[in-house]
Amino acid sequence: MLEEILKKYPQHEDSLIEILLEYQNKKTKRFITEEEIAQISNYLGVTESKVCSVVSFYTFFSTEPRGKHIIQICKDVPCYVNGRGNVLKTLEQLLNIRIGETTKDEKFTLEYTSCLGNCDGAPAMRIDGKTFTNLNPNKVKAIISEYRGVN
Repeated sequence: MLEEILKKYPQHEDSLIEILLEYQNKKTKRFITEEEIAQISNYLGVTESKVCSVVSFYTFFSTEPRGKHIIQICKDVPCYVNGRGNVLKTLEQLLNIRIGETTKDEKFTLEYTSCLGNCDGAPAMRIDGKTFTNLNPNKVKAIISEYRGVN
């Protein structure tokens, strides 16, 4: 699958993020391995450390296997002061995992992310690219219930 994706992009460093995003999103466990980093590096003619620096800088990339639904909790100050702790506590209780972990059924991964750009709607979280704002424990329970119903 990676080779097919690589062929779609020019062999230039500017293609790096697009390649990583497309490939990671097509993988079942949504992560990039060291071998895949080496293959991408070789294709683009950049160092492996360049690819690793991009993967480690952006919170939407991972080098660890993750669940089908990735729940990202904003860790910045506005969300913190507006109740992020209650949101996180509710998620950890509902999913029976801690931040940075994946549920046993591999359906959910819970992780921090930097600002989601919704400070006026803090606290906020993102699931699979969809942002939810003005969260409270009841709203979080309803959202997770919906995602549990999705295969």
